[in-house]
Amino acid sequence: MKKLWLTSAVVVGLAIAAIFSFTLHKVNAQNGGQGPPAIRPGLQPDGTFIGPNGAHYDSLRDFVESNHRCATREAANSNASNAGAAPPAAALAPGSKTILVYFHIVQQDGVSGESGTGFVSVDQLWAQINVLNAAFAGLDAAGPGADTPFRFELREIDYTVNPEWYAAGPGTKAETAMKNALHKGTADDLNFYTNSGGPDGLLSWATFPSSVKSKLLKDGVVCYWRSLPGSDFAPYNEGDTGTHEVGHWLGLNHTFQGGCHGKGDSVDDTPYEASPAFGCPAGRDSCLNKPGADPTENFMDYTNDACMFRFTAGQSARMDNQWLEYREGK
Repeated sequence: MKKLWLTSAVVVGLAIAAIFSFTLHKVNAQNGGQGPPAIRPGLQPDGTFIGPNGAHYDSLRDFVESNHRCATREAANSNASNAGAAPPAAALAPGSKTILVYFHIVQQDGVSGESGTGFVSVDQLWAQINVLNAAFAGLDAAGPGADTPFRFELREIDYTVNPEWYAAGPGTKAETAMKNALHKGTADDLNFYTNSGGPDGLLSWATFPSSVKSKLLKDGVVCYWRSLPGSDFAPYNEGDTGTHEVGHWLGLNHTFQGGCHGKGDSVDDTPYEASPAFGCPAGRDSCLNKPGADPTENFMDYTNDACMFRFTAGQSARMDNQWLEYREGK
């Protein structure tokens, strides 16, 4: 295992600069120093899609509808609904909470922290921090969003060459072993793992705040390594797979949870949505008997990275409340 430590002063200075200087998701970081694979994963010129595990899909829609976009299980609903009421008042000021991020990069092979399948460069990890800070500050280049209480500071990076952990999927013995060995910090620190996405070819998954008390070592997010900024895994290569999963980690559900009925995603200012969106749809309205068009620009939908750019005030308040109940000082 190779570790990189960053002093607090350096990290804070760079993190603050990143918030104000970051204007675009698209970065030019190299894809881990790797040459292009024999068959490039991601969206193909003919409109087909190759998933993280090499599985071929006839279209991006087929990939999204295969349930491999995100394997995070739905959190329990609160008493809120998608009724259009004003969001609850937030208790935390925008930008008032700094979350320390521990990156755990798991490679299949190569030289730990230098090259090999699964290698992610330090530049890409800084770019991911920039993406998170822009998204949670409402400063995404594609459009404005809610300025949430949360900002992110890179605390530590470690690299591990371990084929079993590289292939770990959610709920597997390999995932448990990986997290037991690598997890750092407390309930209010973010452990961010990258690996292959597991044998099912998943793009990502995460844990919810409500599970952290009984399962601290399993807490965190896991993302396919090519989903970080700067890779060629279009259209999921601008870092918003990480944003989506951190949204779950802070207590948000998918915008399409529950479809057009019930409590939806338990946030009042996100319109109901019958099913996950894909690509970059304009004016989609899948719940015609409910107010508002689908929130396809929301980070908690399944649209392309370039087309999602917003958390709402209600989502910010829900994250705020979940943070105070389950993570703050735990």
